[in-house]
This record gives sequence, C-alpha cells and structure tokens, in this order.
Amino acid sequence: MHDNNKGLRVKAILAACVFSLSTLAAAAPAAPPPYILANTEVHDVRASTLGRDYQVFVALPDSYATSKRAYPVVFVVDADYAFPVVRNIASRLNRHAGMEEAIVVGLSYAKGDGAVFSRRRDYTPTTPRKHAYRSDKPGQAPAFGEASAYGRYLTGEVFPFIARHYRADMNRKIFVGHSYGSLLGLQMMLDAPRSFEHYILGSPSLWFDAGIMFEREQAYAARNKDLPASAFFGIGSLETLAPGKKRSRAEEDADMVADLREFDAALKGRGYKHLRTRLKVFADEDHASVLPMVVTHGLRAYLATQKK
Repeated sequence: MHDNNKGLRVKAILAACVFSLSTLAAAAPAAPPPYILANTEVHDVRASTLGRDYQVFVALPDSYATSKRAYPVVFVVDADYAFPVVRNIASRLNRHAGMEEAIVVGLSYAKGDGAVFSRRRDYTPTTPRKHAYRSDKPGQAPAFGEASAYGRYLTGEVFPFIARHYRADMNRKIFVGHSYGSLLGLQMMLDAPRSFEHYILGSPSLWFDAGIMFEREQAYAARNKDLPASAFFGIGSLETLAPGKKRSRAEEDADMVADLREFDAALKGRGYKHLRTRLKVFADEDHASVLPMVVTHGLRAYLATQKK
C-alpha cells in the first residue's frame, strides 16, 4: 500500500508539472512576426552544371500587378545583404525621383555554404597563385576560381527562369556587384559582354591574385577589336593605400582607387567603339559604406528618369 501511495504521489507531481508547463506555454507571448519585404518572392533554382542549389529572390515593382508591360531587370549578387539595399533604392528612386521601375533579382549564396566560402568560389576568376586563406567550411579547403562557370549558370539557368515566370525585358538586364561581386561582373563582361546591357561595379577587388584581371583585360584586347558593354564603376575615396605603405598587387598593399582608375584607363585606351564606361569616386566613403552610392548612381546611369 505504501508503494502504491508513492506511485500516486509521483503521478500527481508529474501531472502538476505538465499542467504548469502547459499553462506557461499558453501564457507566453507569441514570437513577434518577422519584417517581410512587400512584393518579394523566393525561388529555388538549381545550378545543374555545378551540382549546387541556390535561391533567387525577386522584388516586383509597384505597378507590376496592374500593368501588362515588361520591365528591365536588375540582377544583384551577394543577395543576402545587397538585395534589400538595391530593392529599396530602386523603389525609392521610382517613387520619389521618377526613375523607371525595374524587377530586382537577388542571387543567393549556395545552400549549405557560408557566405565567405560561396562567394570566394563563385565570384573569383582564378585560384590565387599565392595565398594563405583559411576556409570557413569545416573539413573543406577554400575554393576559388569558378566565376566563369557561375556566370554560365546565370545566363543558362537563371535568365531562362526569370524570362519564363515574369514579364521581364531580357534585352535590358543590369548587373550589380561589389568587391568580389564586381570581379564576377568583370569576368562576365570579358567572357561574354552582351550578357548584360549595363554593369554596375563597385569597388572591384582588382588586387586579387596579384592583379589577374589586368592580365585578363590584356588577353581580351589581344583577341578582340570591340567590347560592347556599358559599365558604371564606383568606389569610395577612402579605399586607398594606408600612409607609409608601398603600393602593390597584394590585398594588404592595394590602392583600390588607383587600381580602378588604371583599369578604366586601360579599357578606354583600347578605343573600343561600343564600350561606354564611367568612373565615380565617392568622397568620404569606404569599402563598407559605398555600396548604396554606387547603386544609386549606377542605376541612374542606365534607367530613364522622368522628373516629378
């Protein structure tokens, strides 16, 4: 009888605990809802040739639901941070400054990869000849040099997906990249310049792999008489060499402003009939702060504006 009473007491205590936990759960306030960007969608678009999965974020312009027209398309890499920036700038310039509307497409990092690992691999043109980079992916060495292959994923799989699902004017495509993302844009511009009708390239990491993009530009010029592309280059005035350092083609000794001026001058010096470039240095901006300025001026350099 004593054992039975003990068992009953244990059951009673357990029941009271369950009741208390249920009461607490019921009384606990629900988690606040996340902030959601209006008129945005997320799709999975597999890179079949690369054997990887990515997401594509799409922001539709205000008039999309009530119109029948096709819209220019802005493709932005590093979408985890850059997509909402570009989407909001494009929307604000339309609503308050009369710039024409556009569909904004964000390109995510590969599923299962960290941002550093994914962008190093997908946005860089080569594996650096000398480097001491560490991987942020446990058990896997850092990967580089797949910009051309990733570019083919964009043109071969993402472009057709957008064309099928949206009223997109695929004859008016804009690329937006920053830092490593601009290396990807430059590689695509030299691989297949007509991939985009306009390139917005902020603070390109031209120091990468001892200045490999300067070599790529020279190789392109040796093979081609024209470069049919429109490019807006932007960079912060503070992205210069630290005092007391000697400029080189290494990250720690790079003068990114001087590098970009040199690269733009090399392009202009080729005399390409159908190349249009513009370079703007933004005062008092650095590598971390300059992106919104680059996007604003880069979009305005291509999209039409009706003053309100």
